[in-house]
Amino acid sequence: MTRVLIFGGKTGWIGGLMAELVKKEGLECFCADSRIENRGDVEAELEKVNPSHVLMSAGITGRPNIDWCEDHKPETIRVNVIGTLNVADLCMMKGIHCTIYATGCIFKYDDAHPLGSGVGFTEESFPNFAESFYSETKGYMEQMLKCYPNCLILRVRMPISDDLFHRNFVTKIAKYERVVNIPNSMTVLTEMLPASLAMAKKGLTGVYNFTNPGVISHNEVLDLYTKYIDPTYTYKNFTVEEQAKVIKAGRSNNELDTTKLMRDMPEGIVINDIKTACDLCFQRMKVNLEKQYGKLPDDLPAEFRRT
Repeated sequence: MTRVLIFGGKTGWIGGLMAELVKKEGLECFCADSRIENRGDVEAELEKVNPSHVLMSAGITGRPNIDWCEDHKPETIRVNVIGTLNVADLCMMKGIHCTIYATGCIFKYDDAHPLGSGVGFTEESFPNFAESFYSETKGYMEQMLKCYPNCLILRVRMPISDDLFHRNFVTKIAKYERVVNIPNSMTVLTEMLPASLAMAKKGLTGVYNFTNPGVISHNEVLDLYTKYIDPTYTYKNFTVEEQAKVIKAGRSNNELDTTKLMRDMPEGIVINDIKTACDLCFQRMKVNLEKQYGKLPDDLPAEFRRT
């Protein structure tokens, strides 16, 4: 790995974080100007930069959430399907390793993988969740990406960071008045993004469940928020059926098996179980927010305070 081109590095969340990591490694880093749905522009940029590796995190998740995709299906396909295939295909044609930050929100608990059983979906499991258009496109996208021998496909889920960035899973649910309480596999970015860089350097390819081992529930996450960030914070639960009445698209809940990920993880990379990783994440978040805002919780922005 010498020269890295990042799609989604200029305006994307994960892409921006990866750009910081690549630069810290002392590698040449380029954040793509081309839009992935414009194949000619992508090809021209690949020829200009001539990267040894591509990191692909560009895509549409919708604003404020994936419900947007239900009313913008052509736009979602154009970017998440055609655009992703453009990058994967052109990288293969030019012999470039391509890491794709995909999603694990293509499954739901079922009879073979019951809630609370500890039986997770493996990399060989076929997607069984298509109750949102976003997840539907990601599900059949993965089946096509598997055909590209140069691609490392990482199933990210409910990503968590050490701040209150608006894309952070913690930030999203902390603003809700009510949340479902279901154990899920999740990805703590501070631990997992350096792992993705190490995996790319190692030349790994194929699909990987890219989450910390184990599951953690919405309530457990918010209890950590209360413990470390805002002791005055409160929340209420509601059922999946009640949730369905206030959202356009269904939400994926599942556990992913991380056996393959941990087996193939390059030496020197530490990946904690999800509950340990989240606790450590909130400890770092507390320090970061105190530096950013001041005294907690009094100086938190009003959008995070319960009135």
